[in-house]
Amino acid sequence: MSGIAGIVNLDGAPLDRDLLSRMTEFMSYRGPDAQETWVEGNVGFGHALLRTCCHAGVLSSADGNLSITADARVDGDENTDLTDGERILCAYQTWGENCVDHLIGDFAFAIWDKRQQRLFCARDHFGVKPFFIARAGNSFVFSNTLNVLRLDARVSDELNETAIGDYLAFGLNQDLATTVFRDIQRLPPGHSLTLSNGAIATRRYWSPEIKNEIRFRDAQSYVDQFNELFVTAIKDRLRTDRVSISMSGGLDSTSIAATVRELMRRTGETSVVQAYSTVYDELIPDEERHYSALAASSIGIPVHHLSADKYELFEGDLNQPEPFLVSPFAGQFNDLLRLMASNSRVALTGYDGDALMNEARPSLLARAVRPFWTRIKPPKESQISSRRPATFRALESKVWAPLFEGYDPGATRLPLEVRHPFIDVRLVEYLLSIPASPWCANKHILRCAMKDLLPALVLNRPKTPLAGDPALQLSQRASVRWLDSFEVTPQLTRFVNLKLRRSLAEKKTPDVLWANLRLFALNHWLTHSLPIDRRMVA
Repeated sequence: MSGIAGIVNLDGAPLDRDLLSRMTEFMSYRGPDAQETWVEGNVGFGHALLRTCCHAGVLSSADGNLSITADARVDGDENTDLTDGERILCAYQTWGENCVDHLIGDFAFAIWDKRQQRLFCARDHFGVKPFFIARAGNSFVFSNTLNVLRLDARVSDELNETAIGDYLAFGLNQDLATTVFRDIQRLPPGHSLTLSNGAIATRRYWSPEIKNEIRFRDAQSYVDQFNELFVTAIKDRLRTDRVSISMSGGLDSTSIAATVRELMRRTGETSVVQAYSTVYDELIPDEERHYSALAASSIGIPVHHLSADKYELFEGDLNQPEPFLVSPFAGQFNDLLRLMASNSRVALTGYDGDALMNEARPSLLARAVRPFWTRIKPPKESQISSRRPATFRALESKVWAPLFEGYDPGATRLPLEVRHPFIDVRLVEYLLSIPASPWCANKHILRCAMKDLLPALVLNRPKTPLAGDPALQLSQRASVRWLDSFEVTPQLTRFVNLKLRRSLAEKKTPDVLWANLRLFALNHWLTHSLPIDRRMVA
């Protein structure tokens, strides 16, 4: 995931090259292979390269009229001679701003159209790649790394009180177009942005919908089409000779691992594949070690088990761009990512098969994040289909994009690109178009597709969430009594009535526990993560 940044001076003034250079150098941790800036008059782009496949830095068209900086993986194009940025430029030259209707993959990019004096930006369908924007005096600034925008002294550190309130109440900002900072906004998933004549216009170019229901004459055709799309989604996300897989003992991630190995068997490739699994052995009843080891042995790949029992709440690196990323399980999450980054620059996850193929049950993702991101509001504006209500609620939820941002190097500060094969627009649109019963109940279609690739015990294993709440167990240890009496930063009093803290802490219920955890996380963020040295280079 390369770093991108840019500045457009709306009044036509020459660009501050020093600021652009500092913004670009700041991103060197996420793009260690090369840092590059491009300036033309009042416009400048920065790019910090993480080489994972056919990437490049800032690119310009042959006639010099178009320039692009992109953090992108563009799929569905067999022309491997072009870089991902060149593919996007070709699409823009062909369709203009409608190019996003023809792009497949994960991307965040900005194109300067010299002839039209127009900046065009876009973020992928599901928000896997972040994109942040701000008006700074007479300038428009953008980056896929939030703290890069804060290097500009014209961007205020004043907080967005609505976002803070949403975080304290629900664990997440409910407005995907804003951030915790008043002056910094997000481009929401599936949106494009045009800056022309000083005016900003955004457009939602994609939203989940059932276009045409697909009906095949025979059952096997449903499975064959799914398998073709699933294999394609994984193949497009490989493009590397080393890959790490975050693999539990469940069906979704093991299906990805098994398909990766099958792809390599077919093509004769000798890529290095390593699975990693976080397991509990003592704190709570958990069988992930057993099932993940069984799956790895059958697939023929090594698996490294990271024991989560040794971690305390809020252990490890807690300094994050926004408070919702200050996780009580940061220690185990960060260590898992570091292990994967030590093996490869690309990692795959199994998110979120439950949302797409388990219509009768809540999404795995919603359950997984619920303890910390509780009480997520239902979408106010969503196309809820009577045929696929649970899937549409998941696709329109406020959870996916923030979770993907937690995997982004802007939060992890690791040169690791995490990819999610199930979150593929071709696969998602297909699953929305086939009959929910029987195919998208209890992951029936995935089980049919994997019947020859996974052992029966894994293939037929029922959905097994954690048997207990690890945070609740950890909170009962003497070492976390600080949750009742942590040292409060004065800034917290803007948002919390501290007179109620004692009565809140004395109630030992799960909901109160998580409210207290969010309170602690916000306090830590205000104390340690909010300050930033605007002169900082890296």
